[in-house]
Amino acid sequence: MKVGLHLQLPASKVYGIATFFDQFRFVSQGHFHLRVCRGTACHMNGSFSVLKEVEKILKIKEGQTSRDGFFSLEAVSCMGACSNGPVINVNGKFYNAVTLAGIATLIEQLRKMA
Repeated sequence: MKVGLHLQLPASKVYGIATFFDQFRFVSQGHFHLRVCRGTACHMNGSFSVLKEVEKILKIKEGQTSRDGFFSLEAVSCMGACSNGPVINVNGKFYNAVTLAGIATLIEQLRKMA
């Protein structure tokens, strides 16, 4: 690992830091990076089903990027919009009270923009 050599640190230390902070990535993000809130309030309002629906439509799992590079998917602990859940964030734009039917519409709109 080049970073470890440069800093004179073992690769395990570098990896430990890189996996602790969510700003570091090991897989390239897609053109549209979808973050699904999995906080308690969103979970109670169905965010697990939302996450599974996104995975089904995009044919990727959480933590992956689509083959075409358009979409990447991440589950996050909380976005701080608890009263509006379930919440999805796409490239910094929040979508509140997301429904399973609304997921397909949102993804189709994003595909048209790509």
